[in-house]
Amino acid sequence: MRDTYLTVADVAEGYYTEKRSKFYAFMHHVESAEEVRTLQQQYKKKYYDARHVCYAYRLGAEGETFRANDDGEPSSTAGKPILGALMSADITNTVIFVIRYYGGVNLGTGGLIVAYREASLSAIENARTANLIEERQVEEQITYTFSYPQINAVMKIVKDMEPRIIAQDFQTTCSITLSIRRSLMPQLKARLEAVSF
Repeated sequence: MRDTYLTVADVAEGYYTEKRSKFYAFMHHVESAEEVRTLQQQYKKKYYDARHVCYAYRLGAEGETFRANDDGEPSSTAGKPILGALMSADITNTVIFVIRYYGGVNLGTGGLIVAYREASLSAIENARTANLIEERQVEEQITYTFSYPQINAVMKIVKDMEPRIIAQDFQTTCSITLSIRRSLMPQLKARLEAVSF
């Protein structure tokens, strides 16, 4: 299980042209399919005069959730090449939209696949050049309940391992919710469980 992933920190743009058809690519960080739908509506509205607003996205540290949309282009000639560009760059929690303005000459399926892929790769390359590709950690959360006399032992573990404190409650029964890098979670759990004895 990976505990880091690459994503884009801010919007990156790319461009490709072939036989007067223009392909504008826009790359965004996203956390959900809902965010993708919202962005899609915005692009369809902004580029209402474009023939196609195609996209692909990957979500999750392993890119386990993904979708490709051809938006009226021949099957697998737009969304799949965009998705392929994201996969080859190993970038996730990211969507790329490619807006196509038709230039009057049919490109054929091979030409479309190349155009959508190249527009996407252009956005990825521009993101890299602008230092917008960043590595993020996959974190897991744990809520630990303990008695008040154990507070010093628990806080020492927090100080040593530096998890993020999400919530804490130090009443009669104490509880603390911590978030830490996935690979460190077994160690954190073991140390907290050792406090109980």
